[in-house]
Amino acid sequence: MNKISIILIFPIIFTISAGQSEPSFPDWTQNAIWYQIFPERFRNGDPSNDPTIETLTGTWPYDVQTSWDITPWTDDWYKLQPWEIENERGFYYNAQLRRYGGDIQGIIDQLDYLHDLGVNALYLNPVFESPSSHKYGAVYYHHIDNNFGPDPQKDVELWAMENPVDPDTWQWTTADSLFLQLVQEVHSRDMRIIIDGVFNHVGIPFWALNDVREFGEKSQFADWFTINSWDDPDTPEDEFEYAGWFGIRDLPELRENDEGLIPAVSDHIHAVVKRWMDPNGDGDPSDGVDGWRLDVAEMVNIKFWKKLREWAIEINPNAYLTGEVWWEDYPNNKMFNAAPWLKGDAFHSVMNYRFGDAIYKYFLFENEKITATQFQGLLDGFIQDYGYENILNIQNMIGSHDNERFASACVNPDRWIDHANNLSHNPEYLIRRPNAQERKKQEIALGFQFLFPGAPYIYYGDEVGMWGADDPDERKPMVWNDLTYEDEQSHPFGQSRPRDKVDVDENLMQFYKNMIDIRKAHPALSRGDYQVLLADDERDLFAFTRQYSYDKIIAVFNGSNYRKEFSFEDLLVKAGENSSDWNLLFTNSKRIVISDFLEGKSFNIYVKK
Repeated sequence: MNKISIILIFPIIFTISAGQSEPSFPDWTQNAIWYQIFPERFRNGDPSNDPTIETLTGTWPYDVQTSWDITPWTDDWYKLQPWEIENERGFYYNAQLRRYGGDIQGIIDQLDYLHDLGVNALYLNPVFESPSSHKYGAVYYHHIDNNFGPDPQKDVELWAMENPVDPDTWQWTTADSLFLQLVQEVHSRDMRIIIDGVFNHVGIPFWALNDVREFGEKSQFADWFTINSWDDPDTPEDEFEYAGWFGIRDLPELRENDEGLIPAVSDHIHAVVKRWMDPNGDGDPSDGVDGWRLDVAEMVNIKFWKKLREWAIEINPNAYLTGEVWWEDYPNNKMFNAAPWLKGDAFHSVMNYRFGDAIYKYFLFENEKITATQFQGLLDGFIQDYGYENILNIQNMIGSHDNERFASACVNPDRWIDHANNLSHNPEYLIRRPNAQERKKQEIALGFQFLFPGAPYIYYGDEVGMWGADDPDERKPMVWNDLTYEDEQSHPFGQSRPRDKVDVDENLMQFYKNMIDIRKAHPALSRGDYQVLLADDERDLFAFTRQYSYDKIIAVFNGSNYRKEFSFEDLLVKAGENSSDWNLLFTNSKRIVISDFLEGKSFNIYVKK
C-alpha cells in the first residue's frame, strides 16, 4: 500500500485586526534583536578592578579560601588552575569560585562589535553589588558591583557614607557612574538596554539582612525576611536561619503579604527603579535603562508586578518589562502558560522558553522528534494563549545563562531543554565542538527564530559558535577574535575527549549577520501577519508566510536529515500568489534553486518582488 503524506493546510491567519484595540507596547520592541550579556564573562576591559580573594566571602561555597587567583580568560575551560589543584575539590566545586574579570568597561569597549553585528537591544544579567559571579544575590540594589567599575576601594568608602534605607543619602559610586556612561553609549548607537531585577531574593551579605543578623528581633528590618530561627547568643552555634529561594541559603527571600512584597521592601524597590530609570530625577528618562527583566517572576505575587509596571511607565512610557516565567512542573518538562502576566497590566513580554522547547523537539531531536503538525500545534498553542499582539513583542528564546548552549544541544539530541545537561548529572553528555551536520541543525533553527513572529534573542557568544553544557559550562568567557585561546582538551573527570580548537566560527557569524540583515530589511518579519502554508509529516516539511503591507515573505523548512522534494508553485497557489512575482532571497542549501528540493536541515526564504 502506498504511503499517504499527511499535509495540513491551516486556514488560521494570525494578525492584528484593523481597528482592534491593542495593548500598550513600547514603540521599539517589535523591531528588537536581543542580545544577552553575562557581564562577568563578556569582556575584561579593566584588569585593575578584578575581584580579589576577599570578594568571595558571602556566597557559595562558604569555605574560606586561602589560595585563589583570577582565572586566565583564554585557558582551557576544564583545566584546573594551580589553586584548584591545591584544594583538591575538583572542577564543579571550583567553577563556582572562578572569576574572569568581565566588567562594564569591557561592555563599553565592545559596543561597536554589537552594533556591527546588528543587535539593537541588550539585556544584562544582574549588575548590582554581589559576591557571586552571577550576581543573583545582591548586597545592594542601588549600586553597580564595585568590581565592575574603575575604583573598587573608592566605592567601598562611598558605601560607608550612606544609610541604605534612605535614598536621600545614596551616593553615586565610580561603578555607578561608569554604568550610566554605558547607558549613554548604548543610546547613542540607537540601541536599548534593560537590566535584571531580582526582587524575589537577595544575597547573604544584603545590607538589611546584615542588620537583622546583628540586632536580631530588634532590627527595623526583621520583617523584611521570613526568619525560621534566631541566633542564641548563649551558645557557640549560629542558629540564625531564614527562608531562601527554593531553600537555598545563598538567596534569602524577601517577605511578601497578600499584596506582594511588604510595604517597606516595596518602597525600597520603588526607589531603586526610579534611580536606574531616571538617574538624575529630572523627568527625562533618556539617561536611564529602558526596562527590566524580572527574575523568577512567578514566585512573586503578580500584584507587585502590576505595581512595578505603573512605576516604570510613569517614569518612561516607552519602558519594557519582561518576566522569567518558566517551569510549572520541572520534572515533567511542563512550562507555564504565562498568559496571566501578559494582559496589559503586568509584563510586556516573557522569556518565551515555550518557543525554545518547540524548536528543540522539531529541529534537534532525532529518536523523539515531533512531527511537523505537532510542531505547529506547539507554536499555535502559545500564540493562542498569549495573543498575537503579545507574540510580536515577546522574546523568543533558544538559549540563556540558565540552560545548555544551543550548539551543545545540537550535539546532544533527544534531551529536554535545561534537564541534567552536563557531566555532573549525565556522564554521557558530549562536551565537544559541534561538527558540520550539527551546525546545520543550528542554522535551520536560527533561521526559524529570525523569521517567526516575535523578537529573536541571542545569548552572548552563540554567534561566534561557543558551545557548553548546562551550568556552569554555558558561562564560559566570550570568544574574541583578538585573543588566542588554548584548545579544549581537558575533561572534568579526567576522561578522554576530542581536542577542540576554540576560535570564532566565521561562517556562523556571517550567518547571524545575514539573518539580522534580512530581519531588519523586511517589516513583515517584525510586525507582519503569520500563516502556515504547509505542515507535511511524511516529508517533514514546514512552510509559512509573513506579510506586512506590500512586504511578503515565504519560508520553507526541511526538518529532516534528508533531501526532500517540494513545489514552490504549490505553496504560491495556497498563498494566492503568482510564481513570477517572487525571488529566492536566501538559502542555506548548497544547491540554489527557486524550487525542486531542499537538502536535509535546510531552508529557503522567498520574497515578493
